[in-house]
Amino acid sequence: MKYLSEFRDAGLVETLLAEIRRSVTRPHVIMEICGGQTHGIVKSGLDRLLPEEISLVHGPGCPVCVTPLETIDRALAIATRPEVIFTSYGDMLRVPGSRSDLFTVRAKGGDVRVVTSPLEAVRIARENPDREVVFFAIGFETTAPANAMSVLQAERLGLTNFSVLVSHACVPGAMRAILGSPKNRVRGFLAAGHVCTVMGTREYPSIAAEFGVPIVVTGFEPLDLARGILSCVRQLEEGRAEVENAYGRAVTDEGNRHAQETMEAVFEPCDRAWRGIGTIPESGLRLRPDRAAFDAERRFDVGDVQTEESSVCISGEILQGLKKPIDCPAYGTECTPDHPLGATMVSSEGACAAYFRYGRVPREEPRA
Repeated sequence: MKYLSEFRDAGLVETLLAEIRRSVTRPHVIMEICGGQTHGIVKSGLDRLLPEEISLVHGPGCPVCVTPLETIDRALAIATRPEVIFTSYGDMLRVPGSRSDLFTVRAKGGDVRVVTSPLEAVRIARENPDREVVFFAIGFETTAPANAMSVLQAERLGLTNFSVLVSHACVPGAMRAILGSPKNRVRGFLAAGHVCTVMGTREYPSIAAEFGVPIVVTGFEPLDLARGILSCVRQLEEGRAEVENAYGRAVTDEGNRHAQETMEAVFEPCDRAWRGIGTIPESGLRLRPDRAAFDAERRFDVGDVQTEESSVCISGEILQGLKKPIDCPAYGTECTPDHPLGATMVSSEGACAAYFRYGRVPREEPRA
């Protein structure tokens, strides 16, 4: 594939790393906001190649990881109903709720199906008019347009047996919450390239100016990430706090206006709970009132589900960049990908799962 191997060129990455070493003069904590970037960093070992002054911490940019526990429990309550075909992306089946997960529901006879597109769920609804079909609509601004399109398509087809359980999160609100915390350590951000492909960069200058932090839009390959880190370090060393686009081959300032308009036709901003973090104002999306007929939470009356989070899991502190997976006493023992206590060990984009997959253990991780 063109433009893939070039961005994994070890020699080019080392050139950027050498420039980072020449540029840095004092400690900096930089957060990559995206779980895909976390996976890329840990897989390539990029964080271990940086000078000791640079500490990378992992943000709440994994949609599976930040899906609220109460939403998982609502999904479980809906999926157990005999008239329901519950559809979801594969990672969501393993995310633990208070007492169970969707895989367990399926093992006990629930009709839980993995789909690769929300439009596949619409097709299932069309083929099963006597069943209620629910799609678990999760994700950041990246997946929101396709999920919105599924609602519009179901509406065009006149389907009354299709609904969505919405759990959409928006990145800027999370960034503001992290930076506004009295415990915050983050001095610069690597922004998620795929989110910015949809939304552009217009939401970030006000954050950079308000909190005095550089924000660099970055891709996912080692060269992308090294370039983003170098841009962030240069700004920090020069006392600048600007938005830079280091992913110009995919991101423009305005983003994808058609995708944005599709989202706006179906969703509206709302306050949202983030698993392990809490409620962040205006950080989520919900169905607009004129689309309420497609709201699974209303349709199945599961708004009052009570939850019980694990007392051991520290995923909230990990998602805020306060701790790393190896700081958790349950990491690799009580909590593994086969038996996860929290969502950060479930998703392929979760920081804990990435650390576990690539063999990170506490004695090999000397930096905070």
